[in-house]
Amino acid sequence: MDISLTFTPPTSLSRHRRLLSPAGSSRHLAAARCRRGKTSGELQTAAGPNGRSGSHAASVPVHKVTVHDRQRGVVHEFSVPEDQYILHTAESQNVSLPFACRHGCCTSCAVRIKSGQIRQPEALGISAELKSKGYALLCVGFPSSDIEVETQDEDEVYWLQFGRYFARGPIERDDYALELAMGDE
Repeated sequence: MDISLTFTPPTSLSRHRRLLSPAGSSRHLAAARCRRGKTSGELQTAAGPNGRSGSHAASVPVHKVTVHDRQRGVVHEFSVPEDQYILHTAESQNVSLPFACRHGCCTSCAVRIKSGQIRQPEALGISAELKSKGYALLCVGFPSSDIEVETQDEDEVYWLQFGRYFARGPIERDDYALELAMGDE
């Protein structure tokens, strides 16, 4: 059970002074209320099995998210409120999806959008060009509609994002060079 504390400030400066003074402190301590309940926040509350979360207002739309996990050969379906990160909500519903940094800076949780829209203002790990081609990052993505996505190979997305800047093709691993380098230590 989570506990949240809510402080209700006095409405006037004179009441504020009385609250801080020793003589009036016991009378006006009621202005500061402690309330027991669930904490709410963009990353702390996830949707329940019915698609609605306990602390979300009814005005927050909830969307169906379908993830085709190519690496594991499974399809996940779950509900995500529009103001929740997709990856975080999936994890709270015991759905295991690929991830690494959780900050939108890598390509581990990259997906290709098959249908629907994802809002991802914090996705630094993919360029505007890749976003326009339908790529998204689940760790910092918010559903804007019902969506269907497919996981991508991290190396493939990384190559699309950064490969043209570093080489003229995929870099082959050179085990012999690695052995030589390790032998020097």
